[in-house]
Amino acid sequence: MTDRQPAIVLVRPQLGENIGKAARAMLNFGLTDLRLVAPRDGWPNPSAGPAAAGADIVLERAQVYDTLADAVADCAHVYATTVRKRGVTKPVVDAEQAARAIHAEPGRSAYVFGPERSGLETDDVALARTILTVPINPEFGSLNLAQAVILCAYEWSKQQALVQPTIEDLLPPAPQDELEGMIVQLETMLEPCGYFRPASRAAATRRTLRTMLTKPGWNHLEVRTMRGVLSALGKGPRQPD
Repeated sequence: MTDRQPAIVLVRPQLGENIGKAARAMLNFGLTDLRLVAPRDGWPNPSAGPAAAGADIVLERAQVYDTLADAVADCAHVYATTVRKRGVTKPVVDAEQAARAIHAEPGRSAYVFGPERSGLETDDVALARTILTVPINPEFGSLNLAQAVILCAYEWSKQQALVQPTIEDLLPPAPQDELEGMIVQLETMLEPCGYFRPASRAAATRRTLRTMLTKPGWNHLEVRTMRGVLSALGKGPRQPD
């Protein structure tokens, strides 16, 4: 854990399940510093573990405090999350702006979330330095605790070098010589079919074909597969087995 990692502070959380779900949301985006302020049912809570779905490290490291002031005593930047106006005047930012500030400013930071039913009280918000809110449907402002946590955690993670599995699993682009070999193979097969006639249009037709084939960003497996397709087409119909 680094000083850049913000703490997630749950003030007077009511249900162990919601604490577990918040922990699950945190760990998905690399956060492990969970702080609980006067949890209603005490701590540890047996209902939190199953809801955390494997985020046990977050629950094991969770710290419990009597007051919000104690929970954020080591934090230089405290963001109170709320969708309602409170009787305090504070700078207001959205989750993306808060995440950028946390990465840019020295010192520890904390995201503070209120109880499930009522949210943060005015005194809780007054303790923070900044209000964090998100655009939300004015006719239905009903984020649950884990959803609120995941919004902030996700925006924070965007500034980190976290691996995106869908990108990690992609093969790198094929080298130019492999792509060139596929294009030459296709042109060779098309030549005797008269595809590049009339001769006056041959250069433009070849250029258009090359442009089409270089757009997708083929990887080596895709190039090999396509060349196999072309080879099969070039052999003509197979005799039945």
